Amino acid sequence: MDDQNKNLILATALSFVVILVWFVLFPPPEPEPAPEPDAMTQEIEGEALAAAPTAADVPASPAAQAQVREETLAEAPRIEIDTPRLTGSVSLLGGRIDDLSLKDYRETRDPDSPIVKLLSPVGTPSAYYALYGWAPGAGLSLDQVPGANTEWTVESGDTLAVGSPVTLAWDNGNGLTFRRELSVDDEYMFTVSQSVENSSGGTVSLAPYGILARHGEPADLKNFFILHEGVVSMADGTLDEIDYDDMPPAAEAAETAITENGWIGFTDHFWMSTLIPEPGTPFKVSALHDTARDIFQTTAKLSTETVADGQSTTVTTQLFAGAKEWNVLREYEKGGIQNFIDSIDWGWFFFLTKPIFWLLHNIHVLIGNMGWSIIGLTLIIKAVLFPLAYKSYVSMAKMKELQPQMEKLKEAAGDDRQKLQQGMMELYKKEKVNPAAGCLPILLQIPIFFSLYKVIFVTIELRQAPWFGPFQDLSAPDPTSIMNLFGLLPIAGPEPGTLMATIFIGILPLLLGISMWLQQKLNPAPTDPTQQMIFAWMPWVFMFMLGSFASGLVVYWIANNTITFTQQYLIMRSQGYKPDVFGNIKAGFRRKAKSEKD
Repeated sequence: MDDQNKNLILATALSFVVILVWFVLFPPPEPEPAPEPDAMTQEIEGEALAAAPTAADVPASPAAQAQVREETLAEAPRIEIDTPRLTGSVSLLGGRIDDLSLKDYRETRDPDSPIVKLLSPVGTPSAYYALYGWAPGAGLSLDQVPGANTEWTVESGDTLAVGSPVTLAWDNGNGLTFRRELSVDDEYMFTVSQSVENSSGGTVSLAPYGILARHGEPADLKNFFILHEGVVSMADGTLDEIDYDDMPPAAEAAETAITENGWIGFTDHFWMSTLIPEPGTPFKVSALHDTARDIFQTTAKLSTETVADGQSTTVTTQLFAGAKEWNVLREYEKGGIQNFIDSIDWGWFFFLTKPIFWLLHNIHVLIGNMGWSIIGLTLIIKAVLFPLAYKSYVSMAKMKELQPQMEKLKEAAGDDRQKLQQGMMELYKKEKVNPAAGCLPILLQIPIFFSLYKVIFVTIELRQAPWFGPFQDLSAPDPTSIMNLFGLLPIAGPEPGTLMATIFIGILPLLLGISMWLQQKLNPAPTDPTQQMIFAWMPWVFMFMLGSFASGLVVYWIANNTITFTQQYLIMRSQGYKPDVFGNIKAGFRRKAKSEKD
């Protein structure tokens, strides 16, 4: 077996093994059953909250769940939230931001499906909300500071909107007046200003805090290794991620001191809520799981404020609650929120995923279609790697020219393997040929492939991103199927994720297999029967393996194969070697027919 074939088989086998291991270790996530919250839950700071529904109480139908939500929202007076991107309300009971939906996103691609609900009040399934208050210092008790069950009154404003803040007020009856001003921008950022005015006749001490709490794990938790869901925080430049399973119980939770800049909150696949004190303000953060009540909680607690009689103090924090859109997070980061863009799970290969997404995003801005943007990204990546690919393909062409001399060396060496190796190394050195050069382009594609897989899976910009025709979600597998002749027959295709869907693949995986097969035909089939079998099966094995991957990734692989074929064909011709593609195809069919006849 000559070195060229050895290198090609080595690179092919390595690619196959890596993708196989990836497929086995990181299979498509299976939906997890919704957790069963306890029958009763209590106030995080010690006061009683309303009862959380048990699993048996949760209505099965979406319509019934929506009715429960509406009934729960009606139990307390509320201030409406209405911005270009958000809708919801603030409960005057506790002043909680606990009802929030995203106007620009729907649960499915169906235009009539409900918009995505991010925050939900206590009493609904998967309650999730932001709560603010003051922890009492020396001389103050819990009932003298606002908490979860404080009944606030509206001092000014009627609807929380862009440029239209709302101010809530509460008098504790002992000389302390608390106010909370809420404002919101045109994206997903709330500003919460908490103030206290002291006319009690003495000095008081108290510490402002913000809490994000969710009852039970999210119903749509992916539990997929490639994606982080749970707590995400930034502490003076250090990113920390904690899965729900790893959150410490309340008795073991520790506080982390942040001196200059940081934030903490919960991240889902595409959505996030985050507590953000003002940059330069020291504060402490903590994350815990109250196992008895199944409440996950993140807290940002600011320094204790000492307020003398006749004085007042105001503390301002921010709350991000919305979609993890790259351009939005980037603008907030430019505004002073440190490393906010890292709330997107870029993974271990962030040095590749970040620039790949940046390039894809900017191409999409110019083109306006994510499918064509992926093809444009492929063209640019291939252009960047072209110098290396050129050297590789030139080396492969020279290796073809050396075949007659290599055959003579084999005849002269006979069974002396050492003599043969020495002769081949001298020949390579004389002709300035690197026998390993053919492997490099294939090996470089592996980290790029995995990084693009990560980008397509974790970024919201690829969520439900259309291309054309039936390809209306590039983050999902190819929706077409051989079973219904790719939509020509009036029958439904197999359910995605099933064995039938893996067998009856769509048109994109089929094109992937054909493009890999054509690449092989640039060179004659190896004479060794084992090599022939490996090369013959490889395109079709990859076709079925990658058939269940995101269609955007398959589009990239098809484009990459097509460009590689074109580059290799032209470079080999420029070096005097003329690939006989059609002749190699015919020869393959002749060998197959002969084999069947024998």
